[in-house]
Amino acid sequence: MKPRILVVEDERAIQIALAGLLGRAGHDVSVAGDGAEAIARLESGSPFDLVLTDLALGRGPSGLDVLTVAKRLRPETAVVMITAHGSEKIAVEAMKGGAEDYVPKPFDNDEIRLVVQRALERTRLARENRLLLERVEREYGFGSLIGSGPAMQRVFETIQKVAETDLTVLVRGESGTGKELVAQALHHRSHRKSRPFVAVNCAAISAELVESELFGHEKGAFTGADARRLGRFEAADGGTIFLDEIGDMARETQAKVLRVLQERSFERVGGTKPIEVDVRVIAATHRPLEEEVAAGRFREDLYYRLKVIETWLPPLRDRSQDVPALALRFLEQVNERLGREKQRLSEGALAALAHHPWPGNVRELRNVVEQAAVLTGGPVIGESDLRLDGAPANAPPSPDTGAEGLRFAEAKRRAARSFERAFLLDALRAHDGNISRAAEAVGMVRQSLQQKIRELGLRSEDWRRNPGADS
Repeated sequence: MKPRILVVEDERAIQIALAGLLGRAGHDVSVAGDGAEAIARLESGSPFDLVLTDLALGRGPSGLDVLTVAKRLRPETAVVMITAHGSEKIAVEAMKGGAEDYVPKPFDNDEIRLVVQRALERTRLARENRLLLERVEREYGFGSLIGSGPAMQRVFETIQKVAETDLTVLVRGESGTGKELVAQALHHRSHRKSRPFVAVNCAAISAELVESELFGHEKGAFTGADARRLGRFEAADGGTIFLDEIGDMARETQAKVLRVLQERSFERVGGTKPIEVDVRVIAATHRPLEEEVAAGRFREDLYYRLKVIETWLPPLRDRSQDVPALALRFLEQVNERLGREKQRLSEGALAALAHHPWPGNVRELRNVVEQAAVLTGGPVIGESDLRLDGAPANAPPSPDTGAEGLRFAEAKRRAARSFERAFLLDALRAHDGNISRAAEAVGMVRQSLQQKIRELGLRSEDWRRNPGADS
């Protein structure tokens, strides 16, 4: 879209000249003949990217008044002042009040174009920065850590209390509960938020390479080390390093991590020179570290160094009340990422999600919602669009699967779905496929029955015997 500019000038000739100059430069230009008209435009119209206003506007509000209103309504709007000879001191005061720049009279066209271009560029960068900060807050604030129960509230309280400190935090919980989200929230709410956040999955790196990954190596340190490489701790200098699944780390590497925590220094593999780092450590594990310590697989001294602050993330099956809110948030995120119109989850779909046991926790829920969003063509995601059992959505149940092989909640859900399907088909067939009469017979409104038909994947050929029946 073209940048929108408001020119405020009480001298008609200058007003026309500026509007023509900026219009030819590719801008969408509006004009106002005095301060009152400018303020009215700012308050009632769509926002302007830049206001170019004369300081002296005759009677009524001055250019300073226009500046004040423009900044109050939309702080990121750029304001450039036009000043008469001798009023430069007032223009400087205007810049202290938020004006982007000023141009003294008489001015030439090139000067106006350059000042406007610079001001619009700064406005664009400010807007992009604001949008980025909003995105960071959505992604790494409490937005993705939804929870209304006491366990999640304790997690939120811990984040709020320790985020601004440099204390080491140990996050405990099953795989997929969102431990990295806690680490990201701690980082992005701390004074280190402008510095790197580096995540390392200790379980995904082989024992032979983990030290090189964490601490880097010197050229020639081992076969294949053709050049010096910086490790993850150096990459995180000034910021935060997240050591995920630290319970899977070899004891030899644990000793080096302990040294970093104690001395804030380490040596690259093959190196002899100590390298100092300023880094905050957040660790996470699904393993019972107390048992690992007792079995001799995890260093006791490192364990106590890590658990300066400890927080536990409950499994999703223990907080089913949070599932609908999480699902809606994931759906909003995937639609935004794909650039699609917003979809919604039907009541049946939300109920099915809430009753699922979620062995994969929040990660599994996100995957199910994203898959349904991508594969569902319409604006509503129904229960039949969800892949909750490892089988493709809309697939018929396997004849070999008995209720005894299912969890109780899942067996109950399938039985209820089978009953609904048979019951509604009987009603539709009894009324020759007339949805209005069938809905009245079963005590539903027409729209609810139509929604239920979509959720259950029913087709007109399943019930219709009269081609002229209501549909």
